[in-house]
Amino acid sequence: MTSPTSGISGAGAAAAAGAGAAKEKSKTLGDRDTFMKLLVAQLKYQDPSKPADSTQFLAQTAQFTQVEKLEGIADMLKGQQLITASSLVGKNVEYMDGDGVRHTGAISAAKLNGDSEPILRIGNTEVLLSKVTEVQENQPGGTEATPKP
Repeated sequence: MTSPTSGISGAGAAAAAGAGAAKEKSKTLGDRDTFMKLLVAQLKYQDPSKPADSTQFLAQTAQFTQVEKLEGIADMLKGQQLITASSLVGKNVEYMDGDGVRHTGAISAAKLNGDSEPILRIGNTEVLLSKVTEVQENQPGGTEATPKP
């Protein structure tokens, strides 16, 4: 009987499913289903005279669980970054632009942009959180981004 998982066996199946789960979160549910289908197919089509080692399947499921947990940690980190950035809304900050010039202004908004770090809106400028060098209490009239001498 031929195997529908030809070319994919053992840790390779777990790695293929785990790599897909790590690359695209939107496919997480699909990757779980794919992983389980591969696992069931391996059991179903294994050679009866050479049954699969149960420790191998345990290792595969442990690897897949580890990838899922790491995705959860990454999501929590993004949430924490957004909370940190949103706590700066209304504060005056000093930041450095791409040319190394320091500017100051009040943060009016914070957002996450895909997989990147939080972006802060200062006046009409979007600034990465990592470019902020100083945070101050908001003072009246300091809403526009202005160069600092």
